[in-house]
Amino acid sequence: MAAPTSAAAGAPSAVSVPAPGRKAQPRRRRSVSADRPNYLGSIASFVWLGIIIIPVYWVVITSFKPQSAYYSSNPMLPAEPTLENYQAVIEADFLTYFLNSVIVTVGATVPAVLVSFMAAFAIVRGGRGRFLRFSNTVFLMGLACPLQAVIIPVYLIIIRLSLYDSHLALILPSIAFAIPLSVLILANFIRDVPNELFESMRMDGATEWGTMWRLAFPLTQPALITVAIYQGLQVWNAFLLPLVLTQSPELRVLPLALWAFQGEYGINVPAVLASVVLATLPILALYVIGRRHLLAGMTAGFSK
Repeated sequence: MAAPTSAAAGAPSAVSVPAPGRKAQPRRRRSVSADRPNYLGSIASFVWLGIIIIPVYWVVITSFKPQSAYYSSNPMLPAEPTLENYQAVIEADFLTYFLNSVIVTVGATVPAVLVSFMAAFAIVRGGRGRFLRFSNTVFLMGLACPLQAVIIPVYLIIIRLSLYDSHLALILPSIAFAIPLSVLILANFIRDVPNELFESMRMDGATEWGTMWRLAFPLTQPALITVAIYQGLQVWNAFLLPLVLTQSPELRVLPLALWAFQGEYGINVPAVLASVVLATLPILALYVIGRRHLLAGMTAGFSK
């Protein structure tokens, strides 16, 4: 009589046995954060958007105001729109300053990007030699040298080379200060290129030079465009180097051209802001053209 009782006691519960032919499904947990709106993040985004948009809006509407209405009208509302400020900027040799900025920016950005690309390729694909490791260390040390700390040695070097008050006086230091960060970005991007592609190029008989230009250069195009846009903006907006290394009015770049609207007893603020708007248009156009490559280059190359 005790056997059935012990068998029943040792039998597993019917609730815990899964049905035959069916697998136990894990219980899914609902994500509370996925269903809950992020009101704090939305508010912070709108606040940050206002912080950015309001100054830009003020610059644009003020550039269309006459100088007499600048002090008497509401600063946040348009009043008596006019194009006199833009006409005054163009008549004040703006095109000369604009051309100087283009020459210096292109002359400094293109060599800096090419030299940085070749240096980054040599550091990544050149093995583990002491010279390459030392070169990489030197490039990284360049990131720790701000321009303000070495402006006096740069000035003395430019004087000794007889390059003072010339375009080369602005181009050469700009190239030197653009290389360290460019090498760092491009080297991290080249490391993400699969090694099998380099090996297949080598098996096909390609040299290192051919591999660099026919394989690495096309694949690193987003990073190259990112570096070019970033360094171009740095050179375009540079103020300290043109201030110290040039003095002729015909060699002024756009940041120094704002001085043309500063009088002895006052400043034509609407004209200054009109020149700021004109100087920003090429940067905006460059961003619109290279926006996709810029975003790709900023997010790639640092996945490891």
